[in-house]
Amino acid sequence: MKEVYGEQCFVRCSIIRWCQRYEAGRVNIKDLPRPGQETNSATISAVDELIRQNRRITTRGIAAELSMSKGTVHHIIHKKLVTANCVHSVCPGICQRIR
Repeated sequence: MKEVYGEQCFVRCSIIRWCQRYEAGRVNIKDLPRPGQETNSATISAVDELIRQNRRITTRGIAAELSMSKGTVHHIIHKKLVTANCVHSVCPGICQRIR
């Protein structure tokens, strides 16, 4: 396989792990849900409200204000709120569609 795929070849231990999962009856390639608290709409809206009140607030500031981890705040901002960095004068149509 290394000759065909070169540096993009999968590691042997990953292939063995996938085969073991398949033999155990698992056919979905997605990861299983991880333990931990799910982010709810109240948390997401609280982060959104803090950002709208102060555009210069940091993830550390939001985390301290809402008593949550910086990683959770980062996840909410980039995965749940899907904020985009764009200059309104350059791309006003895109900015309107994102909101």
